[in-house]
Amino acid sequence: MPKTKIPAAARSDAATPRERPVPATPPSAPSKELHVFPNPAPKRDYVIQFQIPEFTCHCPLTGQPDFAHFTIDYIADKLCVELKSLKMYMWSYRNEGAFHEKVTNDILDDIVKAVDPRFIRITAKWYVRGGIYTNVVAEHRKKGWKPQPLVELPKHSQETGLQG
Repeated sequence: MPKTKIPAAARSDAATPRERPVPATPPSAPSKELHVFPNPAPKRDYVIQFQIPEFTCHCPLTGQPDFAHFTIDYIADKLCVELKSLKMYMWSYRNEGAFHEKVTNDILDDIVKAVDPRFIRITAKWYVRGGIYTNVVAEHRKKGWKPQPLVELPKHSQETGLQG
């Protein structure tokens, strides 16, 4: 009779999820280092948008956690921000105490320093604390950069809700 190879998951000697060793450190750790790569279309103004809905830090006065949804819109010049490093960068604030206004502006400054974009706007929508929502919007424009005129496109009936 031919031998059949039994997959590891079906063998009784296979490690179950509970038996697998947990790594001492996560595969990636928080870091303030932002990695960059060359803009693939440097002749064109186009918007890159990052949505970061799980930003956390804590209040420097009370130590209570603060949560925010960050939206980063930027027009790259020669360099772009690499996503994994941005994720690790944002994670690095988790155990830091920071006022909403300061952390939003610090993040803007760090991204500007890393990629020198033509334009960047960071919108930080902080979740309610003591019955108050805080929104912080910070911008930077590269000296001499002017945006292209806005192109208004007609709305379709599905967008406006009009029958027609």
